[in-house]
Amino acid sequence: MATPVPPSAPIAESKKYFVLGSSTLAFTVCFTIWMMFGVVGIPIKTALQLNETQFGLLTAMPVLTGSLVRVPLGIWTDRFGGRIVFFILMLATVIPIYLISYATEYWHFLVLGLFVGLAGGSFSVGTPYVARWFKPERKGLAMGVFGAGNSGAAVNKFVAPVIIASAGWMMVPKVYAALMLGTAILFWIFSASDPSHQVASKESLGQQLAMLKDSRVLRYCQYYSVVFGGYVGLSLWMVKYYVTEYGLDMKQAALLAACFSLPGGVLRALGGWLSDRYGAYKVTWWVMWVCWVAFFLLSYPQTDFTIITVKGPQTFHIGIGVEAFTALMFTVGIAMAVGKASVFKFISDEYSSNIGAVSGIVGLAGGLGGFILPIIFGAALDLTGVRSSCFMLLYGTVCVSLVGMHYQFRRESMLSAQAALAKA
Repeated sequence: MATPVPPSAPIAESKKYFVLGSSTLAFTVCFTIWMMFGVVGIPIKTALQLNETQFGLLTAMPVLTGSLVRVPLGIWTDRFGGRIVFFILMLATVIPIYLISYATEYWHFLVLGLFVGLAGGSFSVGTPYVARWFKPERKGLAMGVFGAGNSGAAVNKFVAPVIIASAGWMMVPKVYAALMLGTAILFWIFSASDPSHQVASKESLGQQLAMLKDSRVLRYCQYYSVVFGGYVGLSLWMVKYYVTEYGLDMKQAALLAACFSLPGGVLRALGGWLSDRYGAYKVTWWVMWVCWVAFFLLSYPQTDFTIITVKGPQTFHIGIGVEAFTALMFTVGIAMAVGKASVFKFISDEYSSNIGAVSGIVGLAGGLGGFILPIIFGAALDLTGVRSSCFMLLYGTVCVSLVGMHYQFRRESMLSAQAALAKA
């Protein structure tokens, strides 16, 4: 039997870039569709007369599935290879996406949303699949390029409102189903597989979940639930916020909401570079401070108050205009993009031997944060009637992160110093 001839260096070099390009395209499309209810949910809310909590649950259902399948998909990617797992994952969502256009009851959308949410698990497939094609010194850039697929949240805001305006919301699932099918075919044509990349997973699902006993892992779960969970939750919530708070039409609202989603997706590579240069702790610390200031300003509701002066009553208005609001959201988007990378830099520094297990758990926590937040946003709005209550909640979560970082790292620094003195 003839020995197979290994591919030449130029062919092997080009193959990995085809893998990176096709995987990034597939992840972008998957993320676009994963976020679809952030726009499509607005006319559905009107048609079904949903309250804010029900709307939050509707938008969050795909996020739930996309989060829960991340760990098993990572294990299957190790075992069977990323190409086949990614391809099957995309094909499995096509029919549920298409059926959304024929849904008529609230529970129909919830159930179909769970199946559509499988697309959100694409990150845990594409990350190890792409990483294994690149040498260690180039993995960071490759991961940054692939991670830019998060910008699919912005793509959804550009595409869906145009389709809704021209053909109604029911056309969006049909177009997205065709887009997913076409992308799956293109991915299969241009991607490649390498049998040497298939390895038996070192950790079982139970062993991965056991990582939650480590206080450091819990800490990174909390950070990531802020920077990634907050990013997903706000991406789903912002279009409706612009429509209801500032009275914009859906096209204008989606365009301005993309000012948050786009940098929050494409600038992840910047966060990796900053973390390499200045350290994950400093970068994450400043990310949290930027978010803390921005959320404090965004939390202030539109307010009118009257004071009695010598000339009689005078009424004043305090509130953030749409321009200032968009600028603050743009800043938050950049901060969250940087923070998503810095958290994983923490993990790569402290868990180099089992980064896959820890990153799977942290990613799951971030995804669950993105599921819970829209529901809480809706419940808070129903209870208080204050639209900026969503930012008040995020302000509180950032406060928890800052306080935890201060005391935990201060304690660890003191212990390290004591250990160094004991050795001296």
